[in-house]
Amino acid sequence: MADDVMPGDVMKVEIWSDVICPWCWIGKARFEKALAAFPHAGRVEVTHHAYRLDPGGKPEEVVTSLGRKYGGGPDQIRQMMGRVVDAAAGEGLVYNTEGAKTGDTTDAHRIIKFARDKGLGDLALDRLYAAYFTDGIHVVERAALLDLASEIGLDRGEVQSMLTSDAYIADVTADQAQAQRFGANGVPFFVIDGKYGISGAQEPALFARALDQTWAESGRTALKSFGDANADACGPDGCAI
Repeated sequence: MADDVMPGDVMKVEIWSDVICPWCWIGKARFEKALAAFPHAGRVEVTHHAYRLDPGGKPEEVVTSLGRKYGGGPDQIRQMMGRVVDAAAGEGLVYNTEGAKTGDTTDAHRIIKFARDKGLGDLALDRLYAAYFTDGIHVVERAALLDLASEIGLDRGEVQSMLTSDAYIADVTADQAQAQRFGANGVPFFVIDGKYGISGAQEPALFARALDQTWAESGRTALKSFGDANADACGPDGCAI
């Protein structure tokens, strides 16, 4: 963000996601495509918030977890996941979902917040996504998280001390509570300038319309409106978690 931009000139985008949510990484990539083409991208402040799909949950195979949630046998669940893998590939992301496990991602979110305070938040988020979806690393295990934290440049001892304390737990809980107050019941969930909520991994064109319209309505600079940004365009894949 440029030093001469006043706080009131900045449009804020908040994104709630979980590092084991397949649509969240896809949604992030699609939003970033829209943001890269936005004329005022340098005046947009993006903040990532924690959302746990399975708070308190024990590690289990994704196939088992989704089968219980949506119904259907392993073959049906793998077909469903295959569609997600294809969607990810369309955004240049590599998903290897076989054998993936779910679980409570509180510690992963705590590391992202710790990394953010060290200026490495975006790097931590992207590495955890890639670790889980591409590398097959179970990111609810502390040993794996410590290795990943070290990889991105965090001090392993500091991260270990943080994880054995209560640091950032309240922040993770508060993030999820805020999302629920906004009406989110899943992720990814985007809030643009505190005004528009967008659910699901929408196409870049919808994010672009939302950015343009919100900017125009704010009076910062007049841009052409491309229509309302709403969740109605969320297809059968876009909002799945």
